[in-house]
Amino acid sequence: MPHVKRVPQRTCVGCGEVEGKRELVRFVRTPEGAVVCDPTGKRNGRGAYVHSDGDCLDRALDGRLAHALRCPVTPEDAEGLRQAFADLLKARQAKRPPQVHRAPEPLRLQPRPRRGAGRRAARP
Repeated sequence: MPHVKRVPQRTCVGCGEVEGKRELVRFVRTPEGAVVCDPTGKRNGRGAYVHSDGDCLDRALDGRLAHALRCPVTPEDAEGLRQAFADLLKARQAKRPPQVHRAPEPLRLQPRPRRGAGRRAARP
């Protein structure tokens, strides 16, 4: 049986829905205490994830992001995060080719061999 690779799941701080890690945008509290947008998802520090729409970001910046990152987010920080979030989404839109949805291939079943037919034929 082929090994199926698991997709890491994360919870959006804004709405609480669980999605794949790559579908969400990561915000990080760095060891220095600054809150920044993390486009790579690998930056060192405590992270929180938000869906890539404005509603979830607004709800997250109302206080949920500060709670998840365990540090205060000032209004100046919030404006910087909004700008970085918008820039990141523009960059993702430019790099991502349009998705083509294909119909799945039909399942081709092999006829099962009859049980015992081989044994009977081999006997004299």
